Amino acid sequence: MGQALEWARRELRSREAGGLEAQVLLSRLLDQPRAWVLAHPEAALTCAQADTYGHQVQSCAAGMPLAYLTGIQEFFGLEFEVNPTVFIPRPETELLVERALSWIRGGEGKPQARPIPAHVVEVGTGSGCIAISLAVKSKGLKIVAGDLSREALEVARRNVRHHGVADRVALVQMDLLGSLKGPLDLILANLPYMAWGQPGVPASSRFEPRLARDGGEDGLRIIARLLEQAVARLPPGSLALLEIEASQGAAVLRLARSRFPRASIQIVPDLAGLDRLLEIRA
Repeated sequence: MGQALEWARRELRSREAGGLEAQVLLSRLLDQPRAWVLAHPEAALTCAQADTYGHQVQSCAAGMPLAYLTGIQEFFGLEFEVNPTVFIPRPETELLVERALSWIRGGEGKPQARPIPAHVVEVGTGSGCIAISLAVKSKGLKIVAGDLSREALEVARRNVRHHGVADRVALVQMDLLGSLKGPLDLILANLPYMAWGQPGVPASSRFEPRLARDGGEDGLRIIARLLEQAVARLPPGSLALLEIEASQGAAVLRLARSRFPRASIQIVPDLAGLDRLLEIRA
């Protein structure tokens, strides 16, 4: 096993975290902690294990995201199943969950100051990580989580069951808000915001579903559609939180203000100081 790990390190030497990725892949394959893998270089791999490991390492070297190879991604302290039919959850999206929880609880560090919102929807749920994290962290909260992709909803359904929130997270195949009726208390979305085909698109994006990444020529096509639909759905006292790409802050702010001239609107930065969330308080 030590020889296999050393070979994998060499194969992944061009990747910033190649050594760690080699360990993680072997750890997942053997269902053992990384510490065990490092402490038992003498352990032998079966032929089937060696073949699988070799294929995974070569896929990783070609740019395949580690999460797709292990089938697992951590988000907000929870583990989620992922595969190439869903967008891989990113750490920066945790800001959206944190802001939503703060609003639900009536302010950071404060006891519940308002009734739990009754009409909550996440648009473009993908793996379900946002809706599930909120349901796990806010007992009693019920959420409608929608996605256009039937394949993504199957992944989300397994994650919902795994985290025991199937009674509070309703999965619906829908295009943005199209199939929902009536006013909404809280709208959440991490929609495709990549300016597809433009310079700067990460190479790893070719492994993720285009439906989850392609935001049109300027990256704002789908965000603009959601804002247009949300105009008549956000009554006074409601909230919308949309993740954006760091360079889109000014453009998204103008777009939102043109649709919601009387709302309180701001762009919330992430921990790196980059524009990350559009927040609309109706």
